[in-house]
Amino acid sequence: MAIILPDLPYAYDALEPHIDAETMTLHHDKHHATYVANANAALEKHPEIGEDLVALLSNVENIPADIRQALINNGGGHLNHALFWELLSPDKTEVPAELAAEIATTFGSFDDFQAAFTTAATTRFGSGWAFLVVNKEGKLEIVSTANQDTPIMNGLTPILALDVWEHAYYLNYRNVRPNYIKAFFEIINWNKVNELYQAAK
Repeated sequence: MAIILPDLPYAYDALEPHIDAETMTLHHDKHHATYVANANAALEKHPEIGEDLVALLSNVENIPADIRQALINNGGGHLNHALFWELLSPDKTEVPAELAAEIATTFGSFDDFQAAFTTAATTRFGSGWAFLVVNKEGKLEIVSTANQDTPIMNGLTPILALDVWEHAYYLNYRNVRPNYIKAFFEIINWNKVNELYQAAK
């Protein structure tokens, strides 16, 4: 049983004008598909370790050395993207009350949270991700990671993720990453974020 590229939960053009159909097609069908193929190729070299990427990347030191970086890059890339697609919605959603209260308690207000998340995403040098995570104490935290590194490797549970690799936004936003980040906040599926929060806290 190999890792499978998940279908998008909406049409390629469903997120327009915030994310265009061409970007979604290339991002999902080419970039994400490549991470899946490369992760499977790495796993085939060591069938004894299984295919549970969450378990494997939670203990990267236990991954065989010859495929460790390949799984960090491609297994992480698959997990990050599979999460990212689910966190986007063509339908406007509101932040559920309990999560909204926790965001306000942790960051001061929703606006303060959005500003802090935007800073994390904007200042991630080169390629990477910004995440809202639940930490080991069950509290919210904003982190950013390089490349396709997943917060799972640090014992953190991601509940909101933003891809800031240029392939995620360059066709539409060119080099103006902050405009892409602003658009992202218009299409977040807060119901999914809350579902992940409730499971992780």
